[in-house]
Amino acid sequence: MHYIAAMKIRFSFGAQVFVGMAAGLMLGLLARQSNLTGLAEALRIVGESFVQLLKVLVVPLVFTAIVASIAALRNLNNAARLVASTFIWFAITALIAVTIGLALGTILEPGLHAGVAPATATRPDTAGSWLDFLRGLIPANILGLSAATKVPDTGGFATALSFNILQIIVMAVAIGVAAVRVGEAGNAFLSFNASALAIFRRILTWVIRLTPIGSGALLGNAIVRYGWQSLSALGSFAFAVYLGLALVLFVVYPLLLLANGLSPRRFFAAAWPAIQLGFVSRSSIATLPVTEDAVERRLGVPRAYSAFAVPFAATTKMDGCAAIYPAISALFVAQYYGLALHATDYLLIVAVSVLGSAATAGLTGAVVMLTLTLSTLGLPLEGAGLLLAIDPILDMGRTAINVAGQALVPTLVAKRAGLLADAPTQDVLPEAAPAA
Repeated sequence: MHYIAAMKIRFSFGAQVFVGMAAGLMLGLLARQSNLTGLAEALRIVGESFVQLLKVLVVPLVFTAIVASIAALRNLNNAARLVASTFIWFAITALIAVTIGLALGTILEPGLHAGVAPATATRPDTAGSWLDFLRGLIPANILGLSAATKVPDTGGFATALSFNILQIIVMAVAIGVAAVRVGEAGNAFLSFNASALAIFRRILTWVIRLTPIGSGALLGNAIVRYGWQSLSALGSFAFAVYLGLALVLFVVYPLLLLANGLSPRRFFAAAWPAIQLGFVSRSSIATLPVTEDAVERRLGVPRAYSAFAVPFAATTKMDGCAAIYPAISALFVAQYYGLALHATDYLLIVAVSVLGSAATAGLTGAVVMLTLTLSTLGLPLEGAGLLLAIDPILDMGRTAINVAGQALVPTLVAKRAGLLADAPTQDVLPEAAPAA
């Protein structure tokens, strides 16, 4: 019995996720090479079901957490400074990331070594616009929901519901501030909100325990769907993107942690399950509950601050999608079409990368951010179509970096403000302690 207990302690949650991903990788390769449609379908269903479980918790968790954080921020004397510091660190890390992207795009010149045919250059269905940010700030309804009619592959019509997380944040901030300002009349609502938050967080712990299974299924499904054959024509471009992502994750972020007196080992031990889930799910929003749990419980960031910073970061802090990728992609398109870029163009790329992620908040995919960059530079939007063949493969790495940055910035800000508490690092999940 003592040996079994020791095994349970050593087999951490991060190790469980790693084993799950390894199993998913092998099952995905088996399903693809042996053409096992039943296994492939099982991986798809399990993976999509897990992501759906996470997504269904995002709206109530974000709303109740931000309302609770507004109530708690009234007891903090430096609330405004925390918010300002968060935005400053968003800009600093984005600036570093886009600089790395520009350097790699200039040195490696992936657009001159592409084997993709010009016929694949098509305008994407969606394109970024600076007006999208203003539209995204205005809630369409109190739930931030929107409906769209799609034509599935099987024919007919289907109506899909989606939510705009930025609108939910705006509504939660407004309601939280109003509840605080009305005084005693708002106390009952704030108490109810705190109880609801505790309930949703407990449900979250149950869902998070499924992460090893869900992440394995997601990775296996990605192998089945995309494989790696499409990388050959755009190998130099993919190499440049992943090299940039690796430099940010394993060089820049550790240096920033060390410069602020934090342990990179502890940070990655805490954030790695969320980074892994971001990689396989390709969704910062779906990973949001896991990221928030890691930041609060394992890194020791106070809930009063993290409940605001992490959801906001999940919509606007995208070093992978909004900095490295559009920088390298813009240079790729310019090089592919033989168009010269000047110093002012490079500065425009930096400006779009630092500010543009906010302008595309609530929209899906890095293609929107890329088209925003191309249109700002006056480059042909069809160039984005050249890169769509391997976008799902690149999106896995981009999202992993996004999630890492979304955990990094709140940790740095809390440390510099003297708010970072000691937190356990043995396990990502609470056992019996209820979430207050």
